[in-house]
Amino acid sequence: MTHPDELKYTREHEWVRDNGDGTATVGITEFAQSELGDIVFVEIDHVGESLQKNKTFGTVEAVKTVSELFMPVSGEILEWNEGLEKEPELINKDPYGDGWMIKIKLSDPSELEGLMSAEDYKLIIA
Repeated sequence: MTHPDELKYTREHEWVRDNGDGTATVGITEFAQSELGDIVFVEIDHVGESLQKNKTFGTVEAVKTVSELFMPVSGEILEWNEGLEKEPELINKDPYGDGWMIKIKLSDPSELEGLMSAEDYKLIIA
């Protein structure tokens, strides 16, 4: 199982990629998608809205369960991955690439410092 070192992680199994321009890309980890199983539907709420850290921004539905998605940092949701509408299984195939979920404008970039490194994340899922 891979956990790219350049990403930051949450206990709720979201990852964050700092895009370096005041924005970030968010998705769920390889571990999360493997636990959920085959993903069949993704619903992203609040596009164009600002949400605080830990607020729900959508849900992911798998064959076995439905899971809420949580904002890893505060920010405005700029866009969501519309490709997931037709191909939600992209999350299973490529969770750190084509399976990304949202792009956000960071409200407080310093919140990124409070997220886990890949090494720390590996410890909580071990």
